[in-house]
Amino acid sequence: MYEDKTLICKECGKEFVFTAGEQEFYASKGFENEPQRCKTCRQNRKNAVKPEREMYTAVCAACGKEATVPFKSREDRPVYCSECFAHMKEAR
Repeated sequence: MYEDKTLICKECGKEFVFTAGEQEFYASKGFENEPQRCKTCRQNRKNAVKPEREMYTAVCAACGKEATVPFKSREDRPVYCSECFAHMKEAR
């Protein structure tokens, strides 16, 4: 069976525990290498890769309020603000 291992993060140099449960998960996914970074450094690295999402303004087709959306609106498709979109989902 697996036992907890103490590893050294290659990013920050701190020790972190590679738990038996994590080792079992890695094995189930077919991963052969142990993690190189602690959870904090993995999270920071993951977030640094994500590009900033560009947002656009549009007018809600239902209430007429200004809405901020993550896509360019097209004239042939209606755009809804968060409130109107949620109401439409509830009505289904």
